[in-house]
Amino acid sequence: MPTRLGRLLAPKVTERRRTDEVARRLSGMPIRHVDWSLLAVTLFLVAFGMLIQYSATRGDNPDNPTYYVLRTALNFLVGLVVMGLMLSFDYRRLNVATPFIYGFFLFALLVVFLTEEAMGAQRWITLGPFSFQPSEYCKLVLILVLANYFSDNKADPESFRSFIIPTLWALPFMFFIFLQPDLGTTLVLAAILLGMLYLVGCRMRYWLGFVGLGVLGFAMGFAFHLFHDYQVERFTAFLKQGSSIQGAGYQLMQSKIAIGSGQLAGKGLFKGTQTNLKFIPAHHTDFVFAVVGEELGLIGALLLIAAFCYLLWRGVRIANHARDFYGTMIAFGIVTMFAFQIVVNIGMTIGIMPITGIPLPFITYGGSSLIVNLAAVGLMTNVYMRRFSQI
Repeated sequence: MPTRLGRLLAPKVTERRRTDEVARRLSGMPIRHVDWSLLAVTLFLVAFGMLIQYSATRGDNPDNPTYYVLRTALNFLVGLVVMGLMLSFDYRRLNVATPFIYGFFLFALLVVFLTEEAMGAQRWITLGPFSFQPSEYCKLVLILVLANYFSDNKADPESFRSFIIPTLWALPFMFFIFLQPDLGTTLVLAAILLGMLYLVGCRMRYWLGFVGLGVLGFAMGFAFHLFHDYQVERFTAFLKQGSSIQGAGYQLMQSKIAIGSGQLAGKGLFKGTQTNLKFIPAHHTDFVFAVVGEELGLIGALLLIAAFCYLLWRGVRIANHARDFYGTMIAFGIVTMFAFQIVVNIGMTIGIMPITGIPLPFITYGGSSLIVNLAAVGLMTNVYMRRFSQI
């Protein structure tokens, strides 16, 4: 090796050896590297959500005002168990199990169509006193599938093959979930696919082509009446805000009134008039952010948004510090999932996004959603705590 080149590379070689030595010493103690700040902000968001749910629903069932909160607490305990399971093994073992997990949930989506409709949709599978929504779990499963493919694929990331195969993995989930019907979750899956394709370096003409086909399909859905009446009504209410005061237009109007009336500091916890008088429909699900805006005002809303931003920042940091590309793709996929849901849910309550029924992570009432979100945080923590593990 030439002397000058040797001098240039020597510090890097020494640093690499030092890093490898640290990795060898720490690889057997992953528990020492848990991201406690990520877990802390997650617990804050869950507690915040339970408080807002209680405020929004305590008048819905006077005989049992804590009904929704107790159910959320039970789902939270289940979610903690799932999170613990996510931390108990090396995340790279999922690489082998992912195709079987994908097949199981694809089968579950088919089973859903054999169940009875609830609120005009077929989304839940009931097993005795328990029920779960497979489409919520499909978000995390799709992240694992795409991370698996991208980390194992040796082809040029700009090739058509590296675009079409991940798309073909995602389309069955998107198709069956759209038929339930669940347009919101379908859009989340599309966002996950697009986000991870962009990150891996997909050629932009393929990426933009997929977006263009999605927009075209959306327009054809309206032209050929493929959407349900309530879905058309939601989109129409977004385009014609203020001119429609029925159905989805009424929901959006009441949400904006509630958020606006909260002003800077809010009307006070448990004192929201729009919430207590039930002017806000779906105040514990789709429009839960309106309750935050009314009762806690701009300060409370910004506090919640700041907590979400910190959660996303920790996720990006975990992705950047992952031991391998598989872990990086998992973490970035989860960040994409959270970010899309946060932006769309908050956006639809203030009238800058169409109403799609996408939940606000950790805040919206829903057992499957909460369990999946906790599992996702557990998986990100798994990636972070094993960043020194040997491959």
